[in-house]
Amino acid sequence: MAPEISVLIATRNRTVSLERAIRSVLASEHPPFEIVVVDNAPDTTDTERLIETTFGGDARVRYVHEPIPGLARAHNTGLRVVSSMYVAITDDDVVVDPSWLTHITHAFATDVRVVCVTGAIRAAELETPAQRWADQHLGFHKGEKRTTYNLGEHRPANPLFPYVAGSLGSGANMSFRTSFLQEIGGFDPALGAGSKAQGGDDLAVFFEVVVRGYSLVYEPAALVHHFHHRTFEQLERQVSGYGVGLGAFLTKVIVDRPTRVFPLVLRVGRGIRHLYVMRDGQPGPEETGYDSRFRVLQRRERFAALSGPLAYARSRWATRRAWSGGTT
Repeated sequence: MAPEISVLIATRNRTVSLERAIRSVLASEHPPFEIVVVDNAPDTTDTERLIETTFGGDARVRYVHEPIPGLARAHNTGLRVVSSMYVAITDDDVVVDPSWLTHITHAFATDVRVVCVTGAIRAAELETPAQRWADQHLGFHKGEKRTTYNLGEHRPANPLFPYVAGSLGSGANMSFRTSFLQEIGGFDPALGAGSKAQGGDDLAVFFEVVVRGYSLVYEPAALVHHFHHRTFEQLERQVSGYGVGLGAFLTKVIVDRPTRVFPLVLRVGRGIRHLYVMRDGQPGPEETGYDSRFRVLQRRERFAALSGPLAYARSRWATRRAWSGGTT
């Protein structure tokens, strides 16, 4: 029997967290499924050995190697080998809930127009100020209400919809009808972690779901637990990447269809507010010494977004060179 859903995990040089993630998926209550691990431009053969020695006896776990770095490219490599109607994509630093896959497939079954399901992302640990700040302010968790998004009867009141694709879900917990990803040609390899654009690959696909007339469902019961970065320095790099990725995503939207610049201009006032007013919150008593450092993160994300257009242009050029056999 072919698996109903495939789980796609891209990884690079993180065997400890990867093993933990795979074991959590294998404990899933939902059969049948397969796990496709894409080893993206690794420095060693440790990941391949992990799959062979630890999971080699389990036919549900498959290993694929992608030599060129980039999260979107790794996901596209995995998509070429999945054999299921649905594909659930998550990261190598999560632990999934045992009922994760069950809730995903149930959400797809509600309507044939649903081609994407996103889910809740909760913290796996909150041991440091950086982790607590990330959990409060990075928007991983989208709430407790199951919500459908489309351009019809389920269009939210936000005038920036669907350009505010980050409100629809996050890349660590996103699932698709495999046929839809094939329809759009997969993820844009000029976006995503590991590219010069640093992010935005998930946002671009969420955007395509909506503008092509399909529906996206946010299902909070489809839950994963994410291990946030423990230090301010790690968090600073992450937030900066998010900012660049957001700017790159919006650039792609306009490059793909230049007439989209007009609705964006009409919404420019609220768009600036969305980009530049960070999620505010009061630090706990034990975190007051970190307050000024976290304010740096707010400014870093704002200014990083401005570099998104140039980053996307450089990334598209690098991607074309890679396809043509040149060096990046």
